[in-house]
Amino acid sequence: MRVIIAEDQGMLRGALSALLDMEDDIEVVGQAENGEKALELIDLLQPDICLLDIEMPILTGLDVAEQLVARRYACKVVILTTFSRSGYFQRAMRAGVHGFLLKDAPIDELSAALRRVYDGGRAVSPELAISLWEAENPLTDREREVLKLAGEGLSAQEISGNLHLSAGTVRNYLSEAIRKLDAKNRIEAIAIANKKGWLD
Repeated sequence: MRVIIAEDQGMLRGALSALLDMEDDIEVVGQAENGEKALELIDLLQPDICLLDIEMPILTGLDVAEQLVARRYACKVVILTTFSRSGYFQRAMRAGVHGFLLKDAPIDELSAALRRVYDGGRAVSPELAISLWEAENPLTDREREVLKLAGEGLSAQEISGNLHLSAGTVRNYLSEAIRKLDAKNRIEAIAIANKKGWLD
């Protein structure tokens, strides 16, 4: 299988490439230091799998995955992360990601996951799978949208203008989000939702 690795840390990118290249059935055909470069390489080299770091400059791994879906590329995506945030995972699943793995997994676990994905399956690190059972996003899309704008410093009046809602309706969404997150106020609610990855 032909693989591209996108990871902003040069040492880790090089190590992953060298280790995967030692596998008889895996060929690393390209390396990228950011999401934009990854898209260019995918377009140019048409790999079977793209191994993407979840947090990279310019475009994140999730941004790249979403663009691949929009462009209807056949390349399968495996996300590498140090974060077990359920919000990230939910967004990855919506983007059609085939694998979601922790960076500190042993190389044999990573290569086995790549083979599983190549053969049409999915691969999720057990530690990440456990965290998903522990926390599902309780916010509706509209509550998430309102809370995200509040987190950007917009007032209820400004949010109402942005979303074409009444200020009262916006306040109701904020109140409901605060209640669902068991927060004392909107600032705490925003902090909780951000920590969980629910506003991404």
